[in-house]
Amino acid sequence: MKTILLLRHAKSDWGDPGLADFDRPLAKRGLKDAPLMGEALALFDCVPDTIVSSPAQRARQTAELVAKACGYPPKNIQWTDSFYGGGRADMIVALQRLPNQIESAMLIGHNPTLEETAVTLLAANAGGDGDGAINLRVPTAGLLCLEADITAWAELEPGDTILRWFLLPKLVKALR
Repeated sequence: MKTILLLRHAKSDWGDPGLADFDRPLAKRGLKDAPLMGEALALFDCVPDTIVSSPAQRARQTAELVAKACGYPPKNIQWTDSFYGGGRADMIVALQRLPNQIESAMLIGHNPTLEETAVTLLAANAGGDGDGAINLRVPTAGLLCLEADITAWAELEPGDTILRWFLLPKLVKALR
């Protein structure tokens, strides 16, 4: 059994219109929500074996704050350029290339790619082509936990996962 955690970057700051999209940092809310999600991972005893993230500033900050809060060494985060501007295939291939000793992996990225990746992993025929099979909306700092009944990451195919849980910062705050 392999566990896949999909995390959308936390809320970004749109205050500087001259800033390139790649360089947009987290907003105040994002700076609070990211560590909150990391704390939830630690509380659920669900710290990933590896974290792979987009290198865009808002995703980078999210990854580092989540890692620190859950006890994952931030220096071990892997930065994957294709997670910024790439597609769901980039995220799925990143999972398929993981070493088999890794049991749980967290991917941190952007919409719509993160949503499309989740939909593809949950339903092979949904594929994000607009057929309406699954309509999934992941808000900023939204965290999904998927499980795949596989022993090797290379075996992962569209439709192979089930949704174990979906956590939002608002819910974590309400439970505090």
